[in-house]
Amino acid sequence: MQQHGVGTLTFYDPTTNSCASLGHGIQDVDTGELVDISSGEFVSAQIINIDKGQENNPGKIEGIIDDETIIGQIYSNTQYGVYGYSENKEKLNLSTKQEIEVAKRDEIKIGEAYILCSLENGTTKEYKVQIEKIYINNNENNKSMIVKIVDDELLEKTGGIIQGMSGSPILQNGKLIGALTHVFVSDPQKRLWRICR
Repeated sequence: MQQHGVGTLTFYDPTTNSCASLGHGIQDVDTGELVDISSGEFVSAQIINIDKGQENNPGKIEGIIDDETIIGQIYSNTQYGVYGYSENKEKLNLSTKQEIEVAKRDEIKIGEAYILCSLENGTTKEYKVQIEKIYINNNENNKSMIVKIVDDELLEKTGGIIQGMSGSPILQNGKLIGALTHVFVSDPQKRLWRICR
């Protein structure tokens, strides 16, 4: 049984069948450059271990590919995330009640928000966060907000934001406002987020 790092599917658009993951690109470990991906697959994973984050150790979620079912195909790896389309949306276990609107940049406010995260197999939960700063005009990279974890349950389980939570959607006032991207290694309770629009 081979363990792998995992990432989070950020959104699925039922009108176009498109989906995105991670909120940042997949980089070469040695060079730090984006990996040129002409094709790939979205697959589901079973979480087998959570390595809690702490100062100077970002922690991680480890998983295994749980079956051979392909959720979708990847066609692009960019600095803003991994993009593709779903060919097996039933595997996503979605309902129309989960559809949400994407917020405009000027709707995002400093204050309370939530992330959606799966830390237990088959279960997605909301966890409370605090938006501390917004870089509203940042179009140069995917780091547009600073968010702090304030949810006691999430802090107990993970110590804050850990590897594998990249791509977790952030919601405010019932709308999608961004995706989790990069952890502050010196403070795992804080993370940078990409604004969706």
